[in-house]
Amino acid sequence: MRGEVARHNHVKRSIFVLFFFVVAPLFAQQPPEIRFHSVPDFLKLPPDLHLGEATGVAVNSKGHIFVFSRGNSTGPAYGASAAQLLEFAPDGKFLREIGHHLYAWSFAHTVKVDKDDNIWVTDKGSDRVIKFNPEGRVVMVFGRKQEASDEGTEPLKHVKPPLPPADGMFRQVTDVAWDAAGNIYIADGYINSRITKIDKDGNWLKSWGAPWAICITPAPNQSSTTPTASLAASTNSLSTEKFSACSANPASSSDNSAGSTKSPAPPKTNFTLQKS
Repeated sequence: MRGEVARHNHVKRSIFVLFFFVVAPLFAQQPPEIRFHSVPDFLKLPPDLHLGEATGVAVNSKGHIFVFSRGNSTGPAYGASAAQLLEFAPDGKFLREIGHHLYAWSFAHTVKVDKDDNIWVTDKGSDRVIKFNPEGRVVMVFGRKQEASDEGTEPLKHVKPPLPPADGMFRQVTDVAWDAAGNIYIADGYINSRITKIDKDGNWLKSWGAPWAICITPAPNQSSTTPTASLAASTNSLSTEKFSACSANPASSSDNSAGSTKSPAPPKTNFTLQKS
């Protein structure tokens, strides 16, 4: 009798231990609750300015808010140009529009702010990445837009498997990030399906992989509607992949040019941001 009771207790303890090891990780993986307060109509827009689809938002060191919106739409009903970069004070007061009527504007995708408060945007429609300095002047342009006079200018087709990268251009670029050395990583996501690496001076280094979005360095001031993973999320394999931030598998990297250009540094101005 005592033996049966002992075996019964042993079975109960084994079931309890098994239950603990199965359930405990589930509780450990519960994400922390993010507390927030909803503020209706936080952004104070002028009467003649309207948001379209807000595809990206970022905050600089002063708390200024940058919204990349598919607003200011121009062109035909289908395939119209839609991209507008707006800056707001920490209290939501409208400060300015950056890059008004910029040639690179086509179809807004993401906006980010680096450690030096430079503003970076990716435009999926024009296949370009633009770097603005804190004053709002264009200082770097990566990629090349299809010209209106080119033969065969048309929307890019999503083919499977993805097309090989094309020299001198991106194709539906989607995201940008940086490492501690200032190297630039651009997710050339929808068509070419790769990451390109460019040094801080704008010199192209290499490309590899099949990413859609990238997140390399801690970025508490960055947010967008594009899913990010560390380091890359692929839409082709529905998986995430981790890459070295400084190198890639030589067998999978490419030495094709990504088509980067750099404009000269703008002259200093007396422009100051309006503060609330």
